[in-house]
Amino acid sequence: MSNVQETIRKQVEDNPVILYMKGTPQFPECGFSMRTVQALDSCGVQYATVNVLENEGIRQGVKEFGNWPTIPQLYINGELVGGCDIIMELYQSGELKRQLQEAAGKVE
Repeated sequence: MSNVQETIRKQVEDNPVILYMKGTPQFPECGFSMRTVQALDSCGVQYATVNVLENEGIRQGVKEFGNWPTIPQLYINGELVGGCDIIMELYQSGELKRQLQEAAGKVE
């Protein structure tokens, strides 16, 4: 496993919820990342982020790691949830909030 893949694996394992995105939650640098952040923020659960624009190795490596071609990518409890469209579907159905709260240990 390459160093980049090892770094990504460790990030995913160490964070119950982690979003690989373009930009930061405060300054998303693409519309898909912005919509994803808005959905996550409205669920009220903390999450880690990685700005893939700061590291080309991570930007390409995360696509290989999850076998998913696009950014953003959301991982919950080590599992790839998907990209913006899937995240928005889960958000609209209420499933995203449930999964996030479960990952954070805040099941209602």
